[in-house]
Amino acid sequence: MSYARRTNRRRGFSLIELLIVIAIILIIITMAVPQYNKVQMYTRETAAIKAVQTVRDMQVQYQSQYGRFAKSLTELGPAPGGGASSPASAGLIGSDLALGEKGGYRFAVTGDGNNYAVTATPITYGTSGSRSFYMDQNMVMREHYGPEPATPNDKELGQAQK
Repeated sequence: MSYARRTNRRRGFSLIELLIVIAIILIIITMAVPQYNKVQMYTRETAAIKAVQTVRDMQVQYQSQYGRFAKSLTELGPAPGGGASSPASAGLIGSDLALGEKGGYRFAVTGDGNNYAVTATPITYGTSGSRSFYMDQNMVMREHYGPEPATPNDKELGQAQK
């Protein structure tokens, strides 16, 4: 009686097949990561625009409460220890924004009480953002492409470059 020959087949993937799959995955990752980083940067820029608009809105509220514009983010921020609102700390914005850094951007408010300017600049240009923003009491948002801060002379947000 003859026994049927049994082939000793191994099931699974060969080393070459696994290397090909890994190479394909690495190619896909190298194409996807830059797009993901661009989306993240755009998201941070959009959040910075919204934060500048929030500061603008809170400046209007501060002016109606105290008869002048806030001279700094600290004046718009919460009182230390949760104390009562005052011109020194009105509690109109969150503590993260009042400290001047939020979402990869550095924010600042300057002014003399009659006028103010809000600026937002990326903490790391090209990574956290590629644009900086500026707004003053005229409520026109300005943007600047580049590492320098935006100024009143830059183009309006959304306008074509001249």
